Amino acid sequence: MWSGASLQKRDDDLKERIRAQAREAGFDAVRFAAADEAPAAAAALAEYLRDGRHGDMAWMETTAQRRASPRGLWPEVRSVIALGLNYAPGEDPRAALAAKDRGAISVYARNRDYHDLVKRRLKRLAGWLASAEGCEVKVFVDTAPVMEKPLAQQAGLGWRGRHTNLVSRDFGSWLFLGEVFTTLDIPPDPPGRDLCGTCRACVAACPTDAIDEAGRIDARRCVSYLTIEHQGHIAAELRPAMGNHVYGCDDCLAACPWNKFARPTTEPDFLPRAELLRPRLADLARLDEAVFREVFAGSPIKRAGRARMVRNALIAIGNSGDPELAAVAVERLDDESPLVRAMAVWAASRLLPTERFQALAARHADEPDDAVRHEWGCLVTE
Repeated sequence: MWSGASLQKRDDDLKERIRAQAREAGFDAVRFAAADEAPAAAAALAEYLRDGRHGDMAWMETTAQRRASPRGLWPEVRSVIALGLNYAPGEDPRAALAAKDRGAISVYARNRDYHDLVKRRLKRLAGWLASAEGCEVKVFVDTAPVMEKPLAQQAGLGWRGRHTNLVSRDFGSWLFLGEVFTTLDIPPDPPGRDLCGTCRACVAACPTDAIDEAGRIDARRCVSYLTIEHQGHIAAELRPAMGNHVYGCDDCLAACPWNKFARPTTEPDFLPRAELLRPRLADLARLDEAVFREVFAGSPIKRAGRARMVRNALIAIGNSGDPELAAVAVERLDDESPLVRAMAVWAASRLLPTERFQALAARHADEPDDAVRHEWGCLVTE
């Protein structure tokens, strides 16, 4: 017969062995959660979708039922091992915002795609667990319909900050998350406690006012969404506030006071490649398809595609205030992509003298795309 004390010791030993294996696999944080329903998280997701704050990320709607609970994704799961990998930068990423002729790229995307590394480490841990305990396992990292941040808070890795991302006492806002789902019954750890208090630093830091006082984010205004996920033309009223962000945005994360406890990552795959630290806007705007694929091979930026990256670079050029970059915008007025041509029009209108811009408009009067033609028309009459 197992006594209560012996059962407790068995569970503690199992958790300690998993923690040791997780550390050996390269994870910086590991905690445990039960695979229970999370009504508050599910309700928040439903409200988010009902309000349309997910923009054109239609996949969030189609996967909502599975996303609402771990068992909605895998009915047999009993426990979740929540894991974190530190990717804290060596400097405040907002320093890049001062270089108006350079692009600011989100910290997570300055080197190789983190999904690959995290998944390899998850598989290593899960393989050991399945072999050692005779259980079933599944691994997830971001791309699956898993509510990673609520699960991480439930497991005690940290708490959901007002910027809606996870905050850790040890790693600030800089943790990549991954999960091992298992059929084992593992006693859960205490959930993370919200320590944001009255702080509003992240709300104030958002350049487009995408975060409200209640800690709800509207993706349709978020620079990360606009530069990465949004496939169409970016609303004219949001462009000036985007500054020189060309892929993602870390402003709200970087503003968090808890980052004072973060230690810069030493993981080679997370250290910035020199060409992605502060790339020249002129170089980004001049990318053709072949060079884009070569430069961003192995990078998460590749999924955005060449047209969206050049679109973003042209918005940053328009915000640069640098007349010398006007020539780069003019070069892209005849680009094959309407998305690029439209933002070339906008950037040129911001940097060229009125007479020169109007002369260009006259030469492009036969523009075939409605959206680009509308851009010409609006800006000529301003």
